[in-house]
Amino acid sequence: MGIVQRIAALLGISAYQPAPRLSASLDSPQVTAIRKAMGGQVQPIPFSQARWYLEDIEIAERSADVGQIGMAARLMRAARKDGVYAGVLSTRTDGLVRLPKRFRGRQDIVEALEVGGEETRSVFDEMCPAAELAAIVADGIELGVGVGELVPVEGRDYPVLVRLDPEFLYYMWSENRWYFKSIAGLIPITPGDGRWVLHCPGGRMSPWQRGLWRAVGRAYIRKEHALLHRDNWEAKLANPARVAYAPAAATDEQSASWLRKVMAWGVNTVFALKPGYEVKLLESNGRGWESFSKTAAEQDNEFVIAVCGQTVTTDGGTGFANADVHRSIRADLIKATADALAYTINTQVLPQWIWARFGEDALVGESGALVEWDVTPSKDRNAEATSLVTTANAIKLLSEALAPSGQQLDVVALCEKFGVPVVRKSAALPAPEADDGIEEAEIVSIESRRAA
Repeated sequence: MGIVQRIAALLGISAYQPAPRLSASLDSPQVTAIRKAMGGQVQPIPFSQARWYLEDIEIAERSADVGQIGMAARLMRAARKDGVYAGVLSTRTDGLVRLPKRFRGRQDIVEALEVGGEETRSVFDEMCPAAELAAIVADGIELGVGVGELVPVEGRDYPVLVRLDPEFLYYMWSENRWYFKSIAGLIPITPGDGRWVLHCPGGRMSPWQRGLWRAVGRAYIRKEHALLHRDNWEAKLANPARVAYAPAAATDEQSASWLRKVMAWGVNTVFALKPGYEVKLLESNGRGWESFSKTAAEQDNEFVIAVCGQTVTTDGGTGFANADVHRSIRADLIKATADALAYTINTQVLPQWIWARFGEDALVGESGALVEWDVTPSKDRNAEATSLVTTANAIKLLSEALAPSGQQLDVVALCEKFGVPVVRKSAALPAPEADDGIEEAEIVSIESRRAA
């Protein structure tokens, strides 16, 4: 079985998927020549749309339904101009890829991936830079799909992952295949071939339907319009109008002279007025500006809920009976994102590198290596110690309370319930007294399942 067949098995590629109609590839002579002429670029210059309207979301939806997600990608690129959205998104992307990584598999392969991990960037970090991984993860969250290229590097036997703009992704329904609109034309994407990386956390069929781009895009557009209207209000009404009154008996020359003095009103201007002359400011007493600020605040809340699933991890929240509820929600989202990224790397990046360096046998059976991100929340050691002391006092008091009635406390069951590690006495040791409350058993270690 060749590398292509093994990768297809890893990815679970459908047996019904036909060969691509277009024969162009990233390594074809035509594409290579054009890329060299363009300094190595493969994607066209991205197009940025400065003004967005709610009807644009409807157009993007209809385009996405036929496999064109370019407009949705441009909308998400524009949405990242918003500081609130960019901040909450980074907790699912930049924060994730910089969590500790764990490698499992053959010892020599794991050691090769971890080379330089203590003092400099490891081989894995050189092959999959954190910034590129974070960008691909963000595309997956927003659009349900992200794309990258494994670019060969002279002088070393592993490539570097480069994220490509999903604006140029195109899904061809008749082939059930993704294409990339490169500077050399449409290029079929073959995930796991050693050159393409296709990240699809939104699923295999219509992943864009599960992306956040519609919810985030609507909130972004509404917030932008609210802020523009508020700025317009401030420009027109925040600066009060100057009103000058002249006596009814004043001549035209006197009125014009008085008007010129008011028009020249500057900082710390002082007027000496005769009876009949008056000057004042005409200010707006309306509160229409509050609606714009309220709309912007509502859209900020939309951003947080869409990306984080709730707002407790951002603003602290109130009214939760269980203080750890928000931690559990947050952990679930990060875990899902981490698992999706690890699946992509373990099926489309690492196998090719392992094949090239360690040979075909390294991918057989349980060989090879896998990576996963450790998303386990750090434990509160002080809370753990306090819990152990409380449990010990409870065991002592319960044992003393049950003793007069001749009942015994199941200490082992209580330790299991509260996550206290214990070692039971083995059969080789002398049997305990009848009132000891501890049965003979093999030595076991009960791991703590109590999360801080």
